[in-house]
Amino acid sequence: MSETGRHEDVPEEILPGEQSAHKGAVSTADNPFADPGLPAHEHRAQDIDERAARRSERTVALLFLVSMIATVGFIAAYVAIPIDKIVFIWPIGHISALNFALGLTLGAALFCIGAGAVHWARTLMSDVEVADDRHPIEAEPEVKAKVLADFKMGAEESQFGRRKLIRNTMFGALALVPLSGVVLLRDLGPLPGTKLRTTNWKKGVRLVNQSTNLPLRPEDIAVGSLTFAKPEGLEEDQEDFNEKIAKDALMLVRIQPQDIKDKKELAWSHEGIVAYSKICTHVGCPISLYEQQTHHVLCPCHQSTFDLSDGGRVIFGPAGHALPQLHITVKDGFLEAASSFAEPVGPSFWERG
Repeated sequence: MSETGRHEDVPEEILPGEQSAHKGAVSTADNPFADPGLPAHEHRAQDIDERAARRSERTVALLFLVSMIATVGFIAAYVAIPIDKIVFIWPIGHISALNFALGLTLGAALFCIGAGAVHWARTLMSDVEVADDRHPIEAEPEVKAKVLADFKMGAEESQFGRRKLIRNTMFGALALVPLSGVVLLRDLGPLPGTKLRTTNWKKGVRLVNQSTNLPLRPEDIAVGSLTFAKPEGLEEDQEDFNEKIAKDALMLVRIQPQDIKDKKELAWSHEGIVAYSKICTHVGCPISLYEQQTHHVLCPCHQSTFDLSDGGRVIFGPAGHALPQLHITVKDGFLEAASSFAEPVGPSFWERG
């Protein structure tokens, strides 16, 4: 403060009592680190007009009401729409009616709650900015000492250390009570049973080209090519096609027999044609990238890489185990399975063992 009683960083035309009415007008020419203050608060229409405030109130209430209706619609769609119903939605195309209804209603419910909360905060809640000095977060030494003393005294009075039976049984109760929530997971759907372990491949099932829908002959598989196959009898117009192909999808490559390193793989092949599951053992993505010089296949989701010349083993990426190989043979000039997969296809699951 100067000898005249004025603040040195306040212009002469602004008196100390008037500074709060001219926030943001403080000069920083002499002191570049001076507090510039806050700009003058501008009132919103809702602050000065009760009719505008009521309109905002009705808008927020309407958004919350739409969210309630959407939630009821979600429950109704879950109960009423069959899981296998397919509808055409422009411009998406043919999709599951249940998935579309659930996504639309749940999205609308969540969006309306968020939009209502934001509109409420921006139009009705106070928007006056308040500046405050930053204070130390930690407590004073006297407060810390008192809290520690109170805690120690409470521990002694509770006899937590002495009464071991109470302490141990309390720990047991706290550890077991979450299991009641785990049991509720049983109602999420029927247990999978053994269907994750089995596929439609078995002895005598022919390999069908997934693109041409024709049975495959050995001469159809060229060296260095990648061919996708499915079991004979599995058609795309079947209701459970997607569920079955998710386990049955097969990829075939032809390798020079002398380039096959794994003895079991060579024994399960036919003239260098090897058949492996197309489903990545990481999270179940379909493998579609093949490098014929190295005989490596790459999963496009997380870059797990498998060597098809060495038992389909993992050579890079997060996949946990090798790709399952299908034992194939030839009968009447057509490729067919000599047995089912020796292990479950796709990613690991908790009860796989």
